[in-house]
Amino acid sequence: MSGGQMGYIKKIKPLLPFVGTLFIVCLFHFSKVYVLKFYPVIVNSFIFCVFFSSLFCKETVIQKIAKKMDGGELSEFTRNYTRKLTYIWCIFLFINLLISFATVFMSPKIWTLYNACISYIALGLMFGVEYIVRIILRAKYDR
Repeated sequence: MSGGQMGYIKKIKPLLPFVGTLFIVCLFHFSKVYVLKFYPVIVNSFIFCVFFSSLFCKETVIQKIAKKMDGGELSEFTRNYTRKLTYIWCIFLFINLLISFATVFMSPKIWTLYNACISYIALGLMFGVEYIVRIILRAKYDR
């Protein structure tokens, strides 16, 4: 590629997520393809499988993330906490998966309400509550 083409690619690269999202939104809006409603089910299934399968490994996904964030070995408390947290996230993700699957067979308004609004609010609440619990428990037990 020439230098001009590379410069053009660098200029449009930040726009690609926006263009991709716009494409998906238009596809959902203007298409009557029923299969598109399974998109959240597929995404939730993938994320659930990643978390669930990590429970059978030496370190769970959350333990690996915590290890990267802390920059070293995890304390015994943190290892136990992150393993239990992975179980909790698996339950949350499985419930979210079941609800998103159920909404596929409901009206488009209900499907949109859950998959474009309620599921994100629930996810945010889960992150927020977990963060608060982590701060409290770390102050109490992880010294």
